[in-house]
Amino acid sequence: MKQIVLFVLLFSLLAGCLPQPTPEPTTEPSPTAPLTKIRLPMGYIPNVQYAPFYVAVERGYYREAGIEIEFDYSFETDGVALVGAGELPFAIVSGEQVLLARAQGLPIVYIMAWYQKFPISVMAKSTSGFANPLDLKGQQIGLPGLFGANYVGLRAMLFSIGLQESDVTLQAIGFNQVEALAADQVPVVVGYAANEPVVLRSKGYDLTEWRVSDFVQLASNGIITNEQTIIENPLLVKAFIDATLQGLRDTINDPDTAYEISKNYVENLDQADPLVQKSVLGTSIEMWRAPRLGYSDPAAWQNMQDILISMGLYTEPLDLNSAFTNDFIP
Repeated sequence: MKQIVLFVLLFSLLAGCLPQPTPEPTTEPSPTAPLTKIRLPMGYIPNVQYAPFYVAVERGYYREAGIEIEFDYSFETDGVALVGAGELPFAIVSGEQVLLARAQGLPIVYIMAWYQKFPISVMAKSTSGFANPLDLKGQQIGLPGLFGANYVGLRAMLFSIGLQESDVTLQAIGFNQVEALAADQVPVVVGYAANEPVVLRSKGYDLTEWRVSDFVQLASNGIITNEQTIIENPLLVKAFIDATLQGLRDTINDPDTAYEISKNYVENLDQADPLVQKSVLGTSIEMWRAPRLGYSDPAAWQNMQDILISMGLYTEPLDLNSAFTNDFIP
């Protein structure tokens, strides 16, 4: 009898060591965490130049980061104001807007350099005979107005070659640079390197073009947030930048696919001249490339500050270490 009891006890102990069947779940799996919805001011109309962001959405990079993006094609200055007021977490803006906003007390911070080269060009018809940028002295130059990246880029280029604004005559022509130059309303215009020069050449005009980035390195278009978001939600900042950089990297490596994806976001892109639009994208990619995507060059920020102060747009130097950061860049 004692042996039987010991056998039963031993069997019970062994049975306890055997793998047990997994019990059926009694409740439904927990739902996926809700996505953080972000409205992103772009500063311009839907365009193939925003391909990296379209790719990041289409390939699920933002969703994997827990983010749902809504593109907002409002003015650049609106994005600066909303992010500065803490009403939105991110916006796409040009470098000069960051310093001008901080000079006014807005706590915005530049967290990712999208463009590595300042994307502004000064151009004239080749038949004008301008062989050197110094030939611009005494000329009439058309640009959208005395504001924004076009104006700052022109002033920076003039400054780098020893000319002042007073050495030329500036004419505000709105965003009509292509028409104004084609019709000889002005002999020289200023515009975005991936826009106006590409369109003018597609219309058969031979151009003399000077890119501002060939004369001076300036802080260019990128992504901003505000100081509060960096302090309170650094994981969101990192996730947003990582997803954006994935889209940027994919676009640089495979522009044809990025172009096709952009058709889902840019109205009538599938009906536009593909040679022109692919040239717009290709020219943009030239200005995005970098050994370390997203990195901000401190020298570019110092140059930008020097130009803005020389223009009288603010007087006291800002703490540039507070204006931009590379802390979130891989």
